[in-house]
Amino acid sequence: MTFPPAGTAPNPDDLLIFLAVARTGRFTTAAETLGLNHTTVSRRISALERALDGRLLARAVGGWELTELGERARTAAEGVESAVSLLRGSDAEAQQISGVVRMSATDGFSAYIAAPAVAVLQRRHPLLRVEIVTVTRRALQHRSGLDIEVVVGEPQVHRAESILLGYYSLGMYASRRYLEAHGTPVSIAELTEHPLVYFVDSMLQVDDLDAPRRLVPQMRESLSSTNVFVHVEGTRAGAGIGFLPCFMADQHADLVRLLPDDFQERLPYWMVLRTESLRLPAVAALVAALRAQMESYASALLGRNALQGQTQPTRPHQLDPGARLAN
Repeated sequence: MTFPPAGTAPNPDDLLIFLAVARTGRFTTAAETLGLNHTTVSRRISALERALDGRLLARAVGGWELTELGERARTAAEGVESAVSLLRGSDAEAQQISGVVRMSATDGFSAYIAAPAVAVLQRRHPLLRVEIVTVTRRALQHRSGLDIEVVVGEPQVHRAESILLGYYSLGMYASRRYLEAHGTPVSIAELTEHPLVYFVDSMLQVDDLDAPRRLVPQMRESLSSTNVFVHVEGTRAGAGIGFLPCFMADQHADLVRLLPDDFQERLPYWMVLRTESLRLPAVAALVAALRAQMESYASALLGRNALQGQTQPTRPHQLDPGARLAN
């Protein structure tokens, strides 16, 4: 490949390829999004750096970060992207959002919040694709290849936006058949005599989800899984008493909430995303859709048996005033 001499005008196509890398933090992910191969992306970035006479990217753990020159190049690339969009066709076509957004979230959030939010969004923007990785973990310090993370508990991250989405509750549940066979516990002492259905203790990465170990450490483990849907179905099948998200357990008439006055764990959902990801229209649209779904599902998230008169948590922050830039 012949490189342009230093100081020449950058190729607009190279700027658009660089913009994809800037938004994803990885050459391979950008190549997949653009329908190119990794080698082509690497060569075009090198050509752009040659034309601008400087480094645009600096290697970081798990991906690439923008240099000072890279930040300026990204602003210019976004101008090129906007200009190209205006030339695509009608106003309606120009307003269509397309592309791929990658996010990670817990199993329950993915099924009950993210999936419905994406379905609504895609009715307006059918060319938009969303990929969801289900995982329960702390927020990553370097989220290359991910546009959005949703985690349980307040994240401690650097160079990222943290946005409080809202709260959900967990409680103790058992199936009606299990209670008929083993009796209904009416106190914490009686509850501890039953087996627990919950996460695998040695693999649980989120401290906020460790409530059963803190509240009823005497309960022996029965069925353990990294997947909350296994908790729900195991509890329904009679494997023991499950500590379950209320918005999932309350969907099933065969599950009974136990001792709600004693077990009412309320946890926050936080959204974490790369600062530059907010510049991407598809990401911004998905953020808004997730927040809207959280708002419409707020009552279910807190559970049917939420304590009367209990102080409600602070409402989720709006995107601008509520977004916290972690340094």
